[in-house]
Amino acid sequence: MSVEHTNSVHDAAAPGGQQQHAHGSLRGYLIGFGLSAVLTAIPFWLVMTGVIESKTATAFAIMGLAAVQIVVHVIYFLHLNAKVEEGWTLVALVFTLILVVITLAGSLWVMYHLNSNMMPTHDMSSHDMSQMP
Repeated sequence: MSVEHTNSVHDAAAPGGQQQHAHGSLRGYLIGFGLSAVLTAIPFWLVMTGVIESKTATAFAIMGLAAVQIVVHVIYFLHLNAKVEEGWTLVALVFTLILVVITLAGSLWVMYHLNSNMMPTHDMSSHDMSQMP
């Protein structure tokens, strides 16, 4: 008695008629690892050598490389694309990213306003303390 394993994710037919698996190959993992290593080494090199004079430009370059590295991880290690599970995995990822951006932006906004509204000003430190009851 033979049980045939049919799973739309694992046994999706490729355009050439061959079976295409959602799992990565050794070649794909090595490409992902190489890209991740390079995308990690470049920001380290930027900071250690000070190639870019502006700290702001360096920070934006590092954030850009971090975004590229996230894409590399999603494609090569998480194997997410628009075709897997009819795109629902990609929709869940986009929804998660939107929630993360809202959370981070809100947290930064709250911290900025707490810092500007709660920190004592220089005027308060110059008051004469002997006049206090």
